[in-house]
Amino acid sequence: MLTEQTFQLLSSMRMLGFARALREQLDGDGYDHLAFDERVAMLVDTEHADRESRKLTRRLQQAKLREKACLEDVDYKHARGLDKAMVRRLASCKWVDKHQNVILTGPTGVGKTYIACALADQVCREGMTAIYRRLPRLLHELLVARADGSYSKLLARFAKTDVLVLDDWGIAPLSDQERRDLLEVFEDRHGARSTVIATQLPVDAWHAYIGEPTIADAILDRLVHNAHRLDLNGGSMRKKRSNLTKETKSAK
Repeated sequence: MLTEQTFQLLSSMRMLGFARALREQLDGDGYDHLAFDERVAMLVDTEHADRESRKLTRRLQQAKLREKACLEDVDYKHARGLDKAMVRRLASCKWVDKHQNVILTGPTGVGKTYIACALADQVCREGMTAIYRRLPRLLHELLVARADGSYSKLLARFAKTDVLVLDDWGIAPLSDQERRDLLEVFEDRHGARSTVIATQLPVDAWHAYIGEPTIADAILDRLVHNAHRLDLNGGSMRKKRSNLTKETKSAK
C-alpha cells in the first residue's frame, strides 16, 4: 500500500521518470548490489532526462518547424555551394549567444528551408526557443493582431524568442503597414535575439524590395551587418529526388 501511495504522489508531482525508474528497480533483479546513494542517483538522473526530453518536445512543438530537419542529416553531396565548415560553426549555436543572424539565399529547391529548420532544431536541442514562420504568414498574423488588440502581445512573443526563422522572404510586395510591422519586429530583436532568413531574393535586392528607403535602411542595418551568409546555388534537390523516385519505380 505504501508503495502505491508513493507512486501516486510521484504522479501528482509529475515525477514520471522517477516513478518509472523506481518501478524498474523494484521489479528488477539487477539493483540489489548497488548502494542506496547509487540507486537514488539513478532515479534522479532518469527524472532529469525525462524532464529535459519533455521540455525539448514542447520547444519543438512551439517552434512549428515546416520540416523535420537536423544538421546531422544535411546533404553535402549535392552541388549547391554549401559551406560545410560554416554549418559546423553554426551548429555550436554561439551565433545565438552573440545575437547574430543567418541569411540563406538561393534558387528554389536547393534546401534553404531544410537548413533553416535544422538550425532551429539545433537551437531547441541546446535549450533555447525558436519559431518558424513564412513571411506572408507572419505579416498576416500581425495584421490580425492589430485588428483584435493583441498586437503588442504578439510582438512581445516574437521579441522573447531566441531564434525567429522567416522563410519565403521577398515573394510578395510589402505594403506600407507591413514595412512598419517588420521594422517593429526587428527593432525588438536587434542586439537581443537572432533571426534566420531564407529567401530566393539576393541581399543586394532587399533594399528595393522593402521599398521605402528610410525603413529599408533601418531593417537592413538590423539584419544584414551581423549576419552569417550561406549563398546556395545549383539545381533543385526536389527535382533530383523526384527523378530518383521515378528511376526506382521504373527499375521494379
